[in-house]
Amino acid sequence: MQIIKSIAAMQGLAKGWARAGTKTGFVPTLGYLHEGHISLVREARKRVGKNGRVVVSIYVNPTQFAPTEDLSKYPRDLKRDLKMCRAAGVDVVFTPTDREMYPGKAEGKYSTYVVEDALSKTMEGASRPTHFRGVATVVAKLFNIVQPGVAVFGQKDFQQATIIKRMVADLNFPVQIIVAPTRRERDGLAMSSRNKYLDAEQRAQSVILFHALNAAKAAVKSKSITAVKLKKDIKGFITAAPLARLDYVEFFDPETLQPVKRVKRGTHMALAVYFGKTRLIDNARL
Repeated sequence: MQIIKSIAAMQGLAKGWARAGTKTGFVPTLGYLHEGHISLVREARKRVGKNGRVVVSIYVNPTQFAPTEDLSKYPRDLKRDLKMCRAAGVDVVFTPTDREMYPGKAEGKYSTYVVEDALSKTMEGASRPTHFRGVATVVAKLFNIVQPGVAVFGQKDFQQATIIKRMVADLNFPVQIIVAPTRRERDGLAMSSRNKYLDAEQRAQSVILFHALNAAKAAVKSKSITAVKLKKDIKGFITAAPLARLDYVEFFDPETLQPVKRVKRGTHMALAVYFGKTRLIDNARL
């Protein structure tokens, strides 16, 4: 497994693979890897085959964090991440620095960003207004650096994956986007690097997100219900966990991400819940 830190070196490898007709699969991450990330690596390998190349980027991208968010405290353990990548059969890990990815930014000489102007307005975009500008920008840059034929994202970040698919279509990136299922702990909590922040009591109550998704599924199993009524019910359900503070719950069309007035089977649901300063998200098709 190769570890590459420079853009020039990564692009050089990518160009060589392209000339040789070698398929490239890509999994972009913030690092502090868990089994959910590794499941994306396995999906990438399946897509490119044993003779293809799988690249994982490990980069805590500063432009997707607001000044009030947890950039400096975001968990990092590169040694552990590299060990997991090696065990999973990753061919190349790309670990650039901020100066490499955003040259001149510290001196005010970086000013080009990618902005998706429709899908990014609701849910995570409403709660974190600058987040998706940073995500779209860094993913576009990584696609230009790694030059993959296939890139794999997780469904836990459903809105993010939908925005990336729109960006790829709108800007003509020659990349196939695969959205792989959310991996969960045994009790249903979606795997996330931020789960590390939870203390024992918060961790025990955090399964309320998964239970809320199941409650919504049960509510629409045999009939539709108004979004207003179901939102009220889910908000009440979340309060059953005393440490939980609901940020949002939304019911929406999975293609347009637009809110719906009536919720039925096939509608998508997403929610964000705080436990102390830790913010967890989850989603599901009902």
